[in-house]
Amino acid sequence: MKWLIPVFGAAYASVALLFGVAGIGLIVFAVADLYASMTSASAPGIIAALGTLAVALVALEVAQTVTEEEVIRRAHVSAPTRVRRYLSRFLVVVVVALAIETLVAVVKFIHDSPSDLPRAASIALGAAALLTAWGAFIWFNRTAEELEPEAMAEAKKEDRKVR
Repeated sequence: MKWLIPVFGAAYASVALLFGVAGIGLIVFAVADLYASMTSASAPGIIAALGTLAVALVALEVAQTVTEEEVIRRAHVSAPTRVRRYLSRFLVVVVVALAIETLVAVVKFIHDSPSDLPRAASIALGAAALLTAWGAFIWFNRTAEELEPEAMAEAKKEDRKVR
């Protein structure tokens, strides 16, 4: 079964590469949309480009997180410290992206169809629920982490691999 570990490493590297390529592609599309919106003086178009950039940010962050955690560090997400750090990196970007998407949706719906504003509010509620659940996870996980101070020291030591 140990022969599977390099296979998973290659799979993680491939997925991270695809997320990176997708993120760069989204940036290219956002720049094109931004340019078109600025030349036609379209504020909603500029805000939509920001939404695309937010999704690109999520794709690039996922690529970076997977590369650092699974390829470079080869960390196994089992210790409470590792899980907390892994989820925190990802959820920060997702919550910020959802907040930006909420703003994009609000601006779009105000101009196009105000009756759809509850849909934008549902995105904001989703972001708030994620943020609340993340905070609860960190709160409950803290006691488990205090039981394993060596895991925190090991995680900090692994950070030097990336730097």
